[in-house]
Amino acid sequence: MTKNAQKYNKWIVFLSILIPISVALLFSVKVDVELPVFLPPIYATINALTAIILFVAVWSVKSKKIKLHETLMKLAISFSVIFLVLYIAHHITSESTKYGGEGIIRTIYYFLLISHILLSIIVIPFVLITFVRGITNQIELHKKIAKFTFPLWAYVAISGVLVYLLISPFY
Repeated sequence: MTKNAQKYNKWIVFLSILIPISVALLFSVKVDVELPVFLPPIYATINALTAIILFVAVWSVKSKKIKLHETLMKLAISFSVIFLVLYIAHHITSESTKYGGEGIIRTIYYFLLISHILLSIIVIPFVLITFVRGITNQIELHKKIAKFTFPLWAYVAISGVLVYLLISPFY
């Protein structure tokens, strides 16, 4: 492992712990501010764009368009950061919305929601490790972990959109 990669590993561990704990703690914080826009459709759109970018990035690397792949992956990470900021902003300024559906749709909603939340925590170190292996030119190691990272990240992005679509009638 290169010295650069070792330096990044400390950041990966730090961020993989800090992000979920911060999000969980921020759910207990309420700021009495009314935002000028309703954020859930915006961050659901960002999730959808992230999913599309991930699929195009896989296509680009398989087509040997490495520079495009790198650009798309940086964009996907940037969108994920923007999503996280907007998600936190919404939840510290708004009350949680209760899901009001019934029957099998309710079961599907809660399955998607719980799996989305759990996998969104699990995917953080995968994304960071995969990215670091790419930017530090550890291509074989990058490919090995990317096979796991891509489906996890794609599922988190797509399930986030589906969760939004299922709960949006209850906002």
